[in-house]
Amino acid sequence: MVRAGLTTERLVQAGAELADEVGFDQVTVSALARRFGVKAASLYSHVKNSHDLKTGIALLALEELADRGAAALAGRAGKDALVALADVYRDYAREHPGRYAAAQLRLDPATAAAGAGVRHAQMTRAVLRGYDLTEPDQTHAVRLLGSVFHGYVSLELGGGFSHSAPDTEQTWSRILDALDALLTNWPPPPAP
Repeated sequence: MVRAGLTTERLVQAGAELADEVGFDQVTVSALARRFGVKAASLYSHVKNSHDLKTGIALLALEELADRGAAALAGRAGKDALVALADVYRDYAREHPGRYAAAQLRLDPATAAAGAGVRHAQMTRAVLRGYDLTEPDQTHAVRLLGSVFHGYVSLELGGGFSHSAPDTEQTWSRILDALDALLTNWPPPPAP
């Protein structure tokens, strides 16, 4: 029998909130059942297992990030778009560390294609249109931006910069200035 009020969407949302509180790695069907005051077995009509729950949280996080990114990019180009998109990722990670970690979950290709992952690549490519990059350099730049954004945010969330000067806001701003300069003056491919 399905417990009244429990839906897959409600469980995924509660799982996302739990991830932000205790960490994505700590999210399980059992932990979620305790949150609702029910037995874990009563959740299995909505989620298959903990991996299924975590996949749902990852898809929710990717969708939330994509929605924020799209709103931030509207009407922007060049460096303004670059900074807006970078700030979306950083701000989301700070506000929702568990969900941000969930967004890094490796998804199978079919699930990824059906989710918001494609929107993230499209937004990054939209930013890069302001820098006049062609393929394969555009793909290289997408990978660079993803690496820098995720690397900085992960180190910052892990406390990697908390004991040193200058202020992390200054460093973030300088990194974005440097990325803008690099994208504006993208190096030519090496000679064959």
